[in-house]
Amino acid sequence: MPPIRNPLRANRRRLAGATTLLLITGSVALLGGTPAGAAPETAGCVTDPTARLSTVPSPESGLGFPLGLGQERLVTNDEIRTYLRAVDAASDRVVSGVMTTSVLGQELPYAVVSAEGNVQPATLRKIAEDIRDLRDPRRITAKKAEKIAEDGPAIVWVAGNVHGGEKSGADAALKTLYELAAGLSCEVAERNDNLVTVIVPTQNPDGRDANRRQNEYGFDMNRDWFARTQQETDGKIELMRQYPPQVFIDAHEMGGRQYFFPPNADPIHHEIANEPVDWINRIGEANKAGFGYNGACGGAVTTECYFNYSTYDLFFMGYGDTVPAAGFGAAGMTFEKGSSSAVADRVQQQFHTQWSTLGWAAANKREVLTGYFKIWTDALAQGKTGVLEPNEVVQPTNTVQFPVPDVQVRSYFLLPDRQLGDVRRLVDRLRRMDVEVYEVSKPTTLPTARIFGGRSATGTTVPEGTYWIPMDQPQKHWIQAIMGEDPYTPFPYFYDVSSWSNPLLMGVNALWTADDVRPLARLVRKMDGGKPYAAGAKGSYRYPLDSAAAAELTFQLLNRGVPLVRDLDSGVVGLAAKSLTPELDRLAQSAGITLEPNAAPAEGSPLTRPDVGLFGGTGISLTSGSHGETRYVLGKRWGLDLKPVTTADINNNTPAFTDRTVLVVPDGSSSNGGLTAQGQANLRAWIAAGHTYVGLRNEGTRLARAAGLTSTTEVTKPADYRMIGSHLRVDVDHASPVALGRPAEDFEFNNGDPILRASTTGTNVLSYPTGGTFWANGYTTRADLLKGTTALVDEPTGAGRAVLFAFNPLFRAYNESGQHLVANALLAPTAGAPVARAATARAATAQADPALIDPARVAAAAAPAPENLGGEWRPITVEVAAADLARTRDLVAGFTDEARTSVLGGSAYLVIPNPDGLQADEHPYLGDLVRALHDAGIPLRSLVG
Repeated sequence: MPPIRNPLRANRRRLAGATTLLLITGSVALLGGTPAGAAPETAGCVTDPTARLSTVPSPESGLGFPLGLGQERLVTNDEIRTYLRAVDAASDRVVSGVMTTSVLGQELPYAVVSAEGNVQPATLRKIAEDIRDLRDPRRITAKKAEKIAEDGPAIVWVAGNVHGGEKSGADAALKTLYELAAGLSCEVAERNDNLVTVIVPTQNPDGRDANRRQNEYGFDMNRDWFARTQQETDGKIELMRQYPPQVFIDAHEMGGRQYFFPPNADPIHHEIANEPVDWINRIGEANKAGFGYNGACGGAVTTECYFNYSTYDLFFMGYGDTVPAAGFGAAGMTFEKGSSSAVADRVQQQFHTQWSTLGWAAANKREVLTGYFKIWTDALAQGKTGVLEPNEVVQPTNTVQFPVPDVQVRSYFLLPDRQLGDVRRLVDRLRRMDVEVYEVSKPTTLPTARIFGGRSATGTTVPEGTYWIPMDQPQKHWIQAIMGEDPYTPFPYFYDVSSWSNPLLMGVNALWTADDVRPLARLVRKMDGGKPYAAGAKGSYRYPLDSAAAAELTFQLLNRGVPLVRDLDSGVVGLAAKSLTPELDRLAQSAGITLEPNAAPAEGSPLTRPDVGLFGGTGISLTSGSHGETRYVLGKRWGLDLKPVTTADINNNTPAFTDRTVLVVPDGSSSNGGLTAQGQANLRAWIAAGHTYVGLRNEGTRLARAAGLTSTTEVTKPADYRMIGSHLRVDVDHASPVALGRPAEDFEFNNGDPILRASTTGTNVLSYPTGGTFWANGYTTRADLLKGTTALVDEPTGAGRAVLFAFNPLFRAYNESGQHLVANALLAPTAGAPVARAATARAATAQADPALIDPARVAAAAAPAPENLGGEWRPITVEVAAADLARTRDLVAGFTDEARTSVLGGSAYLVIPNPDGLQADEHPYLGDLVRALHDAGIPLRSLVG
């Protein structure tokens, strides 16, 4: 078992003093000792901590009120932008810009602040270039790296408000900007001389305006970092590539009144290097040292004001701390302040941690930059030998339960035999995180290889056109973190999913090897795609619709009125050569789709643009989750005009429902969507007339079952069942057109989804194998319950069909294989031409029509719900030792009286309803419950929230 890393071991350097805060006449005075090892006082600075440049507008003069000082008022987005511009105009220490715009077109501004000499354009470019050189030890010598660490500043990021309703971090960031831009004290000078500070007050202006966690598409952007689906995230990471951080603060709010700063809870992802974890924990000590001198803490250092080692992990590669840590080598940190505190306390304490962190980084700048160079030097050495970082834990009472196996990984390969558009998009995603990807120019044989999905092979030949990702490059940690077949969680505490392997999410053919091979290959510098040559005036172009990228191109072509046909055997799409304009060729290239020229005309069944209704009735949240993902993928990416359909529209058979050709029902918490018996009859008749129903996960499948559209029923999940965002192998039945373009064996992402028995009245498009090919990654227990069950069903009713996904195929818009299946469902031909008015005429007799309601479906609709439904959309499950059940039950009773208890073997399980599907960090008491268990001395065996 790998050793436990103790973050508090005695031989680590510590701050000998603390920066403390004092409120003086409406402004913050910076007092206190200088940290041990700090640089000597900078010439020209003063000892008066209240001395500031009068030419730089204070928050009070610039905004009309002081930030966080007796005010119950937070700044607006317009005020953020106005104040940033005003400080930039007034201070020679500041340059500002706009990193991107939001979905609703709002600017996301940023400010770079440092010593005046550092922010001169040429100097700032040189500083950023030096940091990028440290990230690639192949470009500089160790002596040059030493000089950069000695002479140059480090880069620190302060970012707030990624969750729109968590606002105080943005206000505090403006206060931090003012102190750095105007302060004349030696503590300010030390920070500006030793650091370049990038300040991003708000990462989510649309959510801030709406006082909503998510952005306008309902995305939690603190889960979007590796996929970068949202434009707000994408623009931010591009700016990070320009100014790579060594320290990154992501300021949040949570329930309660306390403050969280690291050390983190376990688990920590194994590929986060030792150096940033060490910096994170030492910054935590610096924050502790002076935390009691402000706000609600009452002037005394006390852990009642803050907590560590609880709730917030450093594992999933979608957070604003893990991606800076693994992808940029930074001390990526989540800071969380309880939102029940007064605004003044929230802003003041956020400012405290920001200021303390900057003080630590400035005092330890040289060590940090030296260590930063070492991170990438070690990564190169590890990649060359194929070494993976071991698993470790940071909480003193925990041990590593799932160690990284003793394997070597020297190269990853993405095969070009299918889903080439998605393969190329993955290559582009890697390249945009500074990963070097090569295209193989000559077939190469691998003596041994591991094929994604847990299989081994010998003598495998990768063909020309394969994409090769060698591990001996600086971004080795990032490559393994998002490409790895399994993340090897060290401790079963789950704040989010347990797997996000990008090849598995896309379902592409991929493999890795420990062999030291060097294929003949060229470095990829741009996305391939478009037409390789002209087809001729009477010819056509063809491409396989076998990927999410190809689906997106298909809808974009249909949106532009381009006639398309599809071969229903191969799934290949064709278009006439005369239809291909230079603009459309560029569109194909941007999607990574190669348009193969053909001298013959295109042949196949015509494709029509679906007229999609999006259900927003009972149980569906319109501002988050599945509804937002559907609006984003189908609306934003695919350009479809989604029409809202309500429960009343279906119950009353209004044209808003009957005029649609497709109805999409997102995931939600209702078992029937609020449909009456007449509404269910209307739905059946509408499908029978030649329309398509697409149901997603819980509500999508349950509404269909209640309406008599499927013979599937749900399996009760035992208390010890766990499926924490994991990938599983599925068998594919190509009898349904929904499976067009998918391989015979595929992968599906399961996040605690309902377990559905196989249908007897439809085609089970995706089924979990029963034999030796069953496979799962991530963290699962009792996964064998899925054997032989179904993940996707195509159910015919009359001339139409209901396509039912047990899983969420649009999850966070990064489940590309699921997106492709949804596209197939939208484009699949029905048995007859849809006639909406015919559905209206037949609705009155639909309930009695034996052609529409099969006895098996009647029985499924009447079957009692499994015991574990009960409105629990994403329940919280606490596992403790059976001997601790009584104490745990008593403690949980202080938070809720709805917990369901069971004992299996030596474990006790408490399942707490979570009908709103709240994330762990937005739940009103989950964090407090975890801390209460810890304080009571009750060890958590696992927690899923």
